[in-house]
Formats: sequence, structure tokens, C-alpha cells
Amino acid sequence: MKDLEFPIYKTKSNSNTKYNLNSPKEREQYFKEKAGTEIEDLKRYISDNSFIAYLLGKKQAGKGTYTKLFTEIFGTEACIHLSVGDIVRATDAIKENSKTKKEFIEYLEKNYRGFMPLQDVIDAFLNRSTRTLLPTELILTLVKREIDKADKKNLFIDGFPRNLDQVSYSLYFRELVNYRNDPDLFILFDVDESIIDERIKLRRICPKCNTARNLTTFPTTKIGYDKETKEFYLICDNPECEGARMVCKEDDDKGIENIRDRIEMDDQVIRQAFKLYGIPKILLKNSVPVEMARDLVDDYEITPASYYEWDEKDQKVIMKEKEWVIINDNGVESYSLKAPAVVVSMIKQLHDILIK
Repeated sequence: MKDLEFPIYKTKSNSNTKYNLNSPKEREQYFKEKAGTEIEDLKRYISDNSFIAYLLGKKQAGKGTYTKLFTEIFGTEACIHLSVGDIVRATDAIKENSKTKKEFIEYLEKNYRGFMPLQDVIDAFLNRSTRTLLPTELILTLVKREIDKADKKNLFIDGFPRNLDQVSYSLYFRELVNYRNDPDLFILFDVDESIIDERIKLRRICPKCNTARNLTTFPTTKIGYDKETKEFYLICDNPECEGARMVCKEDDDKGIENIRDRIEMDDQVIRQAFKLYGIPKILLKNSVPVEMARDLVDDYEITPASYYEWDEKDQKVIMKEKEWVIINDNGVESYSLKAPAVVVSMIKQLHDILIK
């Protein structure tokens, strides 16, 4: 992000060991080497305590990926990822069932707090289309409903605050949803627009299981070649999909410009949160300038770009890798970092906040 200082944390080690960060087993050893002490301290802390973290990043920043890796380290019983977007979409289905709709309205009657009259909130819920935003007070009640099911786990809340009006609500979120007096913090993600653009344009979706991968930065293990169009394509790794050809979503070819309004709003929210006093912040940057990379990170922590060649003789696809150099938001040649390297800095900063 232009004009905001996100520090780049050194994760380079003195070890000659190289880890395959796509392997869960090797990732476990990687995290142990890079942040073993901090992980053990945090495991002891969260065995008796919990926290609330608000994930703030632009669309396609990888918030879900980082949370999954955190959960991989600390266990699904320790934390929960609450996506406000997923909660709202799941709630839409309630309207189709008279029994669940009645139960949900009864929940609102008992738990809703806000200036908007309750009946107006219920009407907004019942008449909502996918293009209309729900009132913030209703969003809070929806999140509280999910938290009530979470048994006081550590919370990663993704999608709130969503706009500038909601930023101030996040300061009092614990009290608004009656959560116990645990630490809360922001996790702010700085992802360069050139990376977001590439992630969107080269994203491929399985038409059967909806798994998303990327043609160059996150390919599947099997690659196909269309001789007619002379194009390479990803084949879904899920055995249940029986070799389904992954496809480009409609308008993904337009890249970041297709979601420019959303990107600009996310940018404003992050900047607002960046300036807030009284709440700790974890600052995560997923790129490093090329000229600094060799001193700060190990080679295997840098995201390569995959490319493909067709072997006419053996009738097979050959996958190769090359350096992926992007121009960051400040015009500097940079490398993108793999998600585990970013999670290491996340763990170290969380340790500094929680472990006194």
C-alpha cells in the first residue's frame, strides 16, 4: 500500500535445510525451526485464554489461507475463522424454511441491539437481495449468533469492519457481543495490487467442488494441454472430481479492475484502522524488494511462477519454474512471499502482543 509503512520481518535462517512448503509434514518442521519457541508459548497461552482478531485486507489478500495455516499449527479446537460474508450468505437460506426463519427472528428479538427499530431490521433481512448490504447492527447480531456456537474459542473475524462506518464498532465489539474480556487486535494485510491482479486473472475454479487454484502461483499436481487451443489448464486434485478441468470464472480475465470499487473501500478501511489508538496491530506484508530478499528470507520462501511446455515426443506436459518478479505499489521490483513465511511473522507479532 502506498505511503503506509509495513515492516518486512526477517525469516532467513542459518540452517541449510530447505523445506517444501506445500507438504504439511515439512511445513510442521519449518514452523518449528522458524518460530518454535513462540508457538509453544502461544499454545500454553491459548489453552487457558482466548483473543479476537479482526482480519483486514483487500480482496484476494489470502486471509483465509493464513488463518488455515494458523489453525494447522494450533488445532481446530483452538480457534475459529468467522467469515461475515459466509455468515450472511448462510443466513439467506434461513428465509426459505419457515421453521428456521421463525427461530432466527426469535433470536433477533432476544439479542438485537441498535438504533434501528427491530421490525425494520427484520424487514431488511427478509427483503434483502444479494446486492443490498445489511444494517451493521444486524451484522453484529449475526456474528454474535455464530460466536454463541463457538464455545469461546479464539476468533478470527474476516469481513468486519467492512466499511468506514463500521471501524468504530470494532473498538467495542467485545462488549457488543458479550464476549469475555480477552485481548482484541487487528491483523492488517498489505498485498500489492499487481499480486492481486495476477491472482484474479490466473485463478481457476473446479466446476464440481469449487476449489480455487492459480495457473502460475498455485497450480495443481496435474496439468492438461488443449491441442486445439494450444492452452494449458489445471486438473482438479480432488479424486471425487474425476479429473475435472478447472476453468476461469466469468470476468476474472478483467483482473483487479473488475473489483476496483471494493479494492478502494478496503484500502480506506485499512488506512483508518492503521491510525487507530488503543488496539494492538499485527502488520503483515507478503512481498519483499528483490534487492533485500537474499538478506531477509530463504529462497524457498519466495513464490515462484510456474510455466509449462508440451513434450510432443512423450505427449506430456512439462512443468517448470522461474522467478516471479512483481512491481509493488511503490514501483519497486519485488518478490511475493509464500503464505507460511507470512504466518511466521504473524506468530511472532502475536507472541509479542499476548505474551507479556
